[in-house]
Amino acid sequence: MFRKKLLLLGLTSVLACISIFASGTNEKENDEDSQVVVEIFHHKVPWIDAWQSMSEDYEATHNNVKLETEIVGGSSDWRTLLKTKFTANKAPDIFIIEGESDYQLWKDYIEHLDNEEWTEHLLPIAEESATKEGHIIGVPLTIEGYGYIYNKDLFEKAGITTLPENFSEMEKVVKTLKDNDITPFASGFGTWWVISNHFTNIPFAQQEDPMGYINKLNNGETTITDNPIFNEWKKSFDLVINNSEENPLTCDHQMQVSKLANNEVAMIQQGNWKQAPLYDTNKDLNIGLLPIFLGNDKATANRIPVGIPFMLCINSDSPENEKAAAKEFINWLLTSNEGKAYLANEFEVIPAYDNIEPSSNMGGVSTDILKFAQEGKTIPWTFSYWPDGAVNEFSDFAQKYVAQIDSFDQYLSNLQNSWNKLNK
Repeated sequence: MFRKKLLLLGLTSVLACISIFASGTNEKENDEDSQVVVEIFHHKVPWIDAWQSMSEDYEATHNNVKLETEIVGGSSDWRTLLKTKFTANKAPDIFIIEGESDYQLWKDYIEHLDNEEWTEHLLPIAEESATKEGHIIGVPLTIEGYGYIYNKDLFEKAGITTLPENFSEMEKVVKTLKDNDITPFASGFGTWWVISNHFTNIPFAQQEDPMGYINKLNNGETTITDNPIFNEWKKSFDLVINNSEENPLTCDHQMQVSKLANNEVAMIQQGNWKQAPLYDTNKDLNIGLLPIFLGNDKATANRIPVGIPFMLCINSDSPENEKAAAKEFINWLLTSNEGKAYLANEFEVIPAYDNIEPSSNMGGVSTDILKFAQEGKTIPWTFSYWPDGAVNEFSDFAQKYVAQIDSFDQYLSNLQNSWNKLNK
């Protein structure tokens, strides 16, 4: 067994940028026993400990393989780092992508995986996401969803016995919480992906035909500025701004977890990837998930974004022995009893495969996500289809609105101008 070391990469204090390296040389060389080094790059920071244990267990039964994993997440710009690695000819053997925009960026470096054993077990939503141009190009690991994670005990303390199903009902919930001296939200707006990818996804995803709307944006046939759903979105945005911290931009995703887990706020905008950190902070936390409501039509407002957040791809330019070792590791993870147990019980995911049973203790947030999905009350993750670079610019524009630098009309104009510029 090879011991792993967690190395904190010194980027900034707000970056969660962690590497797990096998002991010994960091160079990609075969040692005297002809071991193959498989370099892996992903951004699931909450999985650090479980991934380390899994890697050690895998290496214990696969003596000819070293797994060197770099985990880059939190507030960091993982895409820029991955681009740098490819430019410097230091590309990993397994790397992460998030949907269509990333696929278009990396498709020349992505191995087709059509003949792998695990592909026959993909759930429909996972198979759809993993299939590009007629080929399976990536490895989905989990189904994720997000919305407002809420503290059930604080809702009960405020006398809230009926959950909201549209925006007007959510407004009443917020007022009731405040009347009982309970802060409704910790915004998380200091973290770019909270305010950009996830929050700004809502008005895109609530279009009658989200992908049709995006295609029309790309073709110049419609706009953001004149769209009634985007203009209605102001109410949802302002509800959080006006009922969270004095300065919402001071709250990042880690502070959200701390505040909700310590009963300081009633709700945070997050997903099931934050469930483990919440329970780690407060094992007795009683939580569930509500939609981020836009509008008052319960048929459309009472839905949550559910999707495949990312896929692991195998670098088609890696040497053949490293590609083979990477495929063997993925197959072990998705088909062996040991690998499947890690996914379900240690990573605490909603599995994207029909041969992996969800954990019976998957927690309140994941339980609610599964319920929304089973009832068909879902909307898509559209940010994977935004132009490359949009997520970063959209974050800046949203934060300027929160800081009252820009009006809401200017915010929408900024989104439109950015789309026009980047969609080339």
